[in-house]
Amino acid sequence: SLHQFNGKSLRQALQEHGLLERYLKEHPYNPAAKYYESGVSSEPMQNYMDDSYYGTISIGTPPQDFTVIFDTGSSNLWVPSVYCSSQPCSNHNLFNPAESSTFVSTNDSVYIAYGTGSMSGVLGYDTVRVADIDVYHQIFGLSETEPGDFFYYTPFDGILGLAFPSLASSGATPVFDNMMSEGLVAKDLFSVYLSKNEESGSFVLFGGIDPYYVRNGITWIPLSAETYWQITMDSVSINSMAVACSNGCQAIVDTGTSLLAMPSTALAQVYSVLGVSSGGQIACSSRGSLPAIVFHINGAEFAVTPEAYVVERDGSCSLGFQSVGVPTESGELWILGDVFIREYYVIFNRATNSVGLSPLA
Repeated sequence: SLHQFNGKSLRQALQEHGLLERYLKEHPYNPAAKYYESGVSSEPMQNYMDDSYYGTISIGTPPQDFTVIFDTGSSNLWVPSVYCSSQPCSNHNLFNPAESSTFVSTNDSVYIAYGTGSMSGVLGYDTVRVADIDVYHQIFGLSETEPGDFFYYTPFDGILGLAFPSLASSGATPVFDNMMSEGLVAKDLFSVYLSKNEESGSFVLFGGIDPYYVRNGITWIPLSAETYWQITMDSVSINSMAVACSNGCQAIVDTGTSLLAMPSTALAQVYSVLGVSSGGQIACSSRGSLPAIVFHINGAEFAVTPEAYVVERDGSCSLGFQSVGVPTESGELWILGDVFIREYYVIFNRATNSVGLSPLA
């Protein structure tokens, strides 16, 4: 249920979004009633510098709180633990299994590599509370090592993966799969809204679609693989000319990646068509003259404008693109990260194995 956006009351949050009047009209008899029906629960997320989005979950009895990235590009849940002596564990919340009466230990180890860092640890089971939903006997990783300094600098403690079981390290059942099998969600889908300009209001909605965010209609795109949330793109164009992916390519919709990532050959091509140097730096003043980049997917067009793809930090501007090599059988993957997702309300549908996109503008 949607009680708080970043610590604000529902009423305050609705008021700020200009939704209070509508809400009271639609819920005239009991303003304190739950915003969503049962089986639909919202997890508010903090927007950290438009770079990452994370929310708070708790693990154990009594609950121990952790901030996690809700990551559609991976499938494991893990948090730092008291077994960890790596540098990132010195400034993050640590799970202590000895303090949870519901914890069940295993001797199984887990190792997960991300694009930016890795973790290794041991698997355990406990009650995980996400968005007012108690998932009992959820398997998760307790970190023992988090090498390097990437996780030291992150504002979040751990990661909650929302991709498919086939991608999970050590065969650990993902959180959303348990929500589905335990009948904790009204529908076998979740939806994501990511705010812009470091504003509050971002959320993952488990089990439902918020009608407010799909007023512009939903385009459904079938998945091409059930690993990541992977789809087929037909082409990518600028000014009505295909600049990359001209024979089709594979892409994943990934909340855990900040930018738009593409194969290095495609990136070079996009930079050259935009007339931008290979570092992607531009003068902030030239933002207005850049064209939109259009993704052609399943017969529909999804534009990302320069307002969305130009990233401004401390008065200097660069393009929110990066090169990536995530090879699959079907070639290199494009990653539609937060730069793309901020433009669309995204529905991740496990019942139909499809992704729904609804333009937010």
